[in-house]
Parts: sequence; structure tokens; C-alpha cells
Amino acid sequence: MNTIRHGDAMLTDWRDTAARFQCEVGKAVVGQERAVRLVTIAIFARGHVLLEGDVGVGKTTLLRAVARALGGAYERVEGTVDMMPSDLIYHTYLADDGRPRVEPGPVLRKAEDLSVFFFNEINRARPQVHSLLLRLMAERSLTAFNREYHFPDLQVFADRNRVEREETFELPAAARDRFLMEIGMEAPRDAQARRDLVFDPRFHDTDALVEAIEASVIDHAAVSGIANAIQHSIKASPEIEAYVVALWEALVRPAEAGIRLPGVDMTALIKGGASPRGLAFLVRAARVRAWLEGREFLVPEDIRDVFPEVMAHRVFLEPVYEMRRETIVPGLIRAVFETVPAP
Repeated sequence: MNTIRHGDAMLTDWRDTAARFQCEVGKAVVGQERAVRLVTIAIFARGHVLLEGDVGVGKTTLLRAVARALGGAYERVEGTVDMMPSDLIYHTYLADDGRPRVEPGPVLRKAEDLSVFFFNEINRARPQVHSLLLRLMAERSLTAFNREYHFPDLQVFADRNRVEREETFELPAAARDRFLMEIGMEAPRDAQARRDLVFDPRFHDTDALVEAIEASVIDHAAVSGIANAIQHSIKASPEIEAYVVALWEALVRPAEAGIRLPGVDMTALIKGGASPRGLAFLVRAARVRAWLEGREFLVPEDIRDVFPEVMAHRVFLEPVYEMRRETIVPGLIRAVFETVPAP
């Protein structure tokens, strides 16, 4: 690929690379085409990703495949209830000579070359760990050993399961807002895909699946520059801009928009969220989708397609409705789409 060229030709080359990336990652998972597509959008929108779903649906396999195909320095940690923030920065041990040693932890081990940081079972880690991760995600920097470390190419990928509640810690709103997307994963419903997962031995060896993926399909060090070019090349018409603002208004003030949901007091539903930063993330993701579709302008479907994964986790409900979030928020988003006319 000739990265010296600029403009449309360069973006076309990268679109082909993105398609190859999706194809490679798709080899490791079955029936998760949408999740793979959304992760690809997040990469070129330079956003962090949280996957959630039941145990054993392939969250970890997908993220391992993404890390391999994306390339760059890679680190992975497993969330545990006894993990402390310092465990991410350094670890101490007794060397063979009996003297204590201090070595960099997973965040600093690859120093500023770190490209992919995979936090497995993030909801098992304590809030103190989430706070450190929040700064890493928000600022892509960290202070340790009397110096400032910067991670310009870093993307954080995390997963959590929504089944177990014991010895788990819910991510605070500020930390969740730092994820560009929260992508839900379920077992595929296609009958053939289910048979393949159960009976095809190829899908029983995760290590072999990941190793079979072409490594470093994407030049990770160039993604930031390409992401910036995408944002400047995909245009939004005044009608699309008005549409996005109208969706925002209906989402945060559903009662005023005339939206009604069964068994819900719409005037007391929304506690907060859906901030300007969230809308900016929405537009970033929509522009990447338009680019992947080969267009130079946004259409309503670009906005609607990424809206649930970008915006749902940024809608904070009053406590009385929070336990019903999994049904209320999707219903609210559908009602917003039905209420706000598309241009």
C-alpha cells in the first residue's frame, strides 16, 4: 500500500485494509459479524471498546483476534477482586539473590509502544483500578517512577460478563463514558453457526484460532493519522446536523418529545448523560461507517446504525428504573427513532 499518496486514493487503500482486517478477525468467531464491524469502526474512530455478554459467547476470543490483527505492542490483564492500581504499573518480587526487585507492570512493560491493552473481566477489578484505567483511557498518559509516560497509539479493549454479580464491581459512569462503544455479544442464532461452534473442532482451540489470523494487518502507528483524515473528509449536511441534535433532544427529554413507554413515568426517567462528548463520539463513529460504506457524506442510517452502541451506556436512568435498563433503554432508542423524522 502506498502511504505517500494522499486524499481519496489513500483512504480507498485503507478502506481495503479495513475490509481485510474484518475478514481476518471474522475467522476466529462465528455469527458475530456486527460485533466485528463495530470494533472496526471503533478502531478507526480512535475509541475504546467494552464488550459484554454471557459467559462463553466469544468475547475474549474476539478481542484476542482484534489485538493480533491490529498489531503493535500488546498487553493483557485479568481482573481480580484483589487487584490494586499498582499491579498495572509495577510488580515486586524476590530475585534469586534474595534481594527485592521492582519491574514495570503490564501498562509500562512495553512503555510507550503499547498499542492494545486488553482488560479481561474488568468488572472483577476494584474501583481504585477503574480510576487508574480512566486516566489511561482519557489522557493516554500515566505518571510513574517520576516521569510521564505517553501512549499515543493506545486503545483499551475490555470485556465483562453480565451474569455474575458476586465479587464484581460495576464500572462508574465516568469510566463507562470513556468507552466509545459498549457492544453486546450473544450466541449466534443461526442453526448452522451453532452446530459449527459445538461440533467443529477448529472452534474448540482458541489459541490455534487466534494464531491462524494474519498478524498486523493494520499499521497501528498510522491509524491516528488515517482516523483524522476520515473525520475531515466525511461531510455532514445541515439536515444531518439538525437530525443528530433532534435525536439528542428526544433522548434526554423524552417526555417533551411525546415519547411514551409502558409502565414508565417519562418525566422521571432520565437522570443524566448523553452529553455533548457522547454526541461527538456518535458523529465520529458515524463518519467511519460512512467511510467504510464508500461515501463522502453522512446519511441517517450511518447515525442510526451506531447509535445504540455509542449512546445507550451514556443514558443514566433514575434508580427506580435502573434494574429494568436492559428493556427500557432499547425501547427508548426505538421510540426516539420513530419520533424524530429522518431527513
